[in-house]
Amino acid sequence: MEISWLAIFVVILTLVLLSATVFLLVTNPSLSRNWSPDQFLMPVVDFIDDGTQGGRVKIKNIRNIHYRTTRDYDLQYYDREIAVVGVETVWLAIAPFAGFGAAHAFISFGMSDGTYMAVSIEIRRRMGKHFDPVKAFFRQYEIMYVLSDERDVIGVRTNIIKYDVRLYPIHTSKEIMHAVFCDILKRADKLGKEPEFYNTLWNNCATNIVRHARRFSEKPIPAWNPSYLFPDFLDRVAYRLSLLETDLDYRTARKTFNITARAQTAGEGDDFSKIIRQDLPSVPAQSKEK
Repeated sequence: MEISWLAIFVVILTLVLLSATVFLLVTNPSLSRNWSPDQFLMPVVDFIDDGTQGGRVKIKNIRNIHYRTTRDYDLQYYDREIAVVGVETVWLAIAPFAGFGAAHAFISFGMSDGTYMAVSIEIRRRMGKHFDPVKAFFRQYEIMYVLSDERDVIGVRTNIIKYDVRLYPIHTSKEIMHAVFCDILKRADKLGKEPEFYNTLWNNCATNIVRHARRFSEKPIPAWNPSYLFPDFLDRVAYRLSLLETDLDYRTARKTFNITARAQTAGEGDDFSKIIRQDLPSVPAQSKEK
């Protein structure tokens, strides 16, 4: 009996798909791999008074790297206790890094004492490995929340890798801001105990930010938008929902809130977070109350 090439192709394709399905089903995320030194430690968060408004949180392993290059750096961590009511502002940062729409989106919280803590949702890299958006569909990377100084996660992009970074103040209420802050810290702590895989489609930097915001926002933030796959346009979603603290038109806002040049003027002894916000329009002294 003659077997057609089409039948052979169908059999091979079926076997490949079955093998891929079995691989995905039996591959589990792990906390124990040969991690890159800058992502070896996961944040640990202890909530006092349940992390509610008026409570406090103790955060361990806040990262503060001094970079000479992306491979040559001084790695430091510190611990901090924060009063939830002391969180006064929240910012959206977007750092394009490749072609159309490719970018890393992250957020930062401003405290009443003038300091800031950035939250960068990233793959947890193994030694010698680099991010590949295609591989990220297939359980190749775990996900982690990096809690750090802004000079670390913003400065490495503007001053070392030479990417542009846009930094927008977010328009929201204190109540929502505090709820999102606590929600993010709870997830950051949970990932240090229950690992998950990063996924380019549904578990990336943008989709996680959106999920935290949607859980508490009074704005109709869409559960899904193509911009979540192309985070360089995440600010467009925020702009259309009036979540950005600005009266500028969208194109002008993208140029105005580009803080790259300011960041590159900051010396080692300077207040990096203050310098990158110099002369930004409509920067709130504190978030608007309801």
